[in-house]
Amino acid sequence: MRRRWAVSLAVLVGLAVTTVGGPAAGATGRTPVRAGDGAYVTQETVVGQRLVDLTISSPALGTTANVRLLTPDGWDRRGRGDHWPVLFLLHGCCDSYVSWTRSTDVASIPQLRNVLVVMPEAGAAGWYSNWWNGGRGGVPAWETFHLGEVRQILERGYGAGTRRAVAGLSMGGFGAMSYAARHPGMFRAAASYSGVVHPLRDAAFWLPFFGFTGLDPNDLWGDPVAQRNIWRAHDPYYLAGRLRHTDLFVASGDGTAGPFDEPGRTDSLEALIYQENLDFVAQLRERGVRVRTDFYGPGTHSWPYWQRELHRSLPMLLHAIGADGPPSR
Repeated sequence: MRRRWAVSLAVLVGLAVTTVGGPAAGATGRTPVRAGDGAYVTQETVVGQRLVDLTISSPALGTTANVRLLTPDGWDRRGRGDHWPVLFLLHGCCDSYVSWTRSTDVASIPQLRNVLVVMPEAGAAGWYSNWWNGGRGGVPAWETFHLGEVRQILERGYGAGTRRAVAGLSMGGFGAMSYAARHPGMFRAAASYSGVVHPLRDAAFWLPFFGFTGLDPNDLWGDPVAQRNIWRAHDPYYLAGRLRHTDLFVASGDGTAGPFDEPGRTDSLEALIYQENLDFVAQLRERGVRVRTDFYGPGTHSWPYWQRELHRSLPMLLHAIGADGPPSR
């Protein structure tokens, strides 16, 4: 099955690629757009029905990175004033921007035919942050890439509106909650599936994941003791009060074998994340922040659960951005 999928994808990629030396005007010939810092699309690739990949030259990253779009009905015929509600789907550690369409049924969900779904690259271990780099800053600046460059490009040239929701799994669950809290009002709703929502609680465990791609793990937020203030500034647990006006959904299994697992399997990673989620939700409620939860008990850190939780959270996410009824453009 995987081989047939790969062959089909290769054929589709070969059929529709726009490659340019400067900003891409798009298949419809619209005026090229740039983000405020000069980021621009260098290539557009149709990879499937309603699926378009953008390659963006990013000053924030010092290189190019990809964004996959699941486009709404009528998107290819959009006019200058046409805009759709936006759902960002963030991937997990050690994976990439293709993971949501590779591992779930997101591309065939009927409720998403009136939404622009944005699935950006975040690095195998970029952690949805502008890296501290010993106080020097600089690249990679994933937060700037996603919330500055990608957002501006999509709003200026690809039909993205200003009604936004964000959801993610594992590292992406961290990204969803951290982004929503660090930028109040940017997202109307946020959902986390097995998310790393209190990394400072388990700092010694997570540090090796920060260095997964060969970078110094302390370059992300610094040392968890010496630079505790930087860790806290990104940790959703400590930002809970800033989520008061955001619709929230938090889900996690407990690491024991669930309906999608082999009998007797245990998952220490999901068990650790489960405790972080319990703490995070308790902190939200202590601060008077409303949150919907699905602590479903048995379940491991794996895709079948995340697909299920995407479906369970979609009504909330779509309602928050006004996409749960007739299309509004």
